[in-house]
Amino acid sequence: MSTAATPEAAAQLLFPPNVQYNNSRLYTVKFLSSCFAGAVAGVLGLENTLGFALFVFSTLLTSSCLYLKCKGRPAKFVPGGWWELVNPGQENTFSFVLVWTLFYVYD
Repeated sequence: MSTAATPEAAAQLLFPPNVQYNNSRLYTVKFLSSCFAGAVAGVLGLENTLGFALFVFSTLLTSSCLYLKCKGRPAKFVPGGWWELVNPGQENTFSFVLVWTLFYVYD
């Protein structure tokens, strides 16, 4: 297997249709994870920092599972590597807040 010395050369080793498919699946998993975490935070009645702590925990847990699924080499499957797995993205953060408020249980 050949290794690339520069990031540009490494990016050329990735097959674009596979990268597009992987990014699509990665987005779907992150979206579902953030929505589920929002529902859990809402049902548990978490407020303020505890709710966002659950979101951070959920993001890290999802990233860890995806890292294991990539067999410890996420850069082989997703451009951006580990950072792309950990980054929740703005749209997923807003989805978390939306579902959190939708499922919030008042005492």
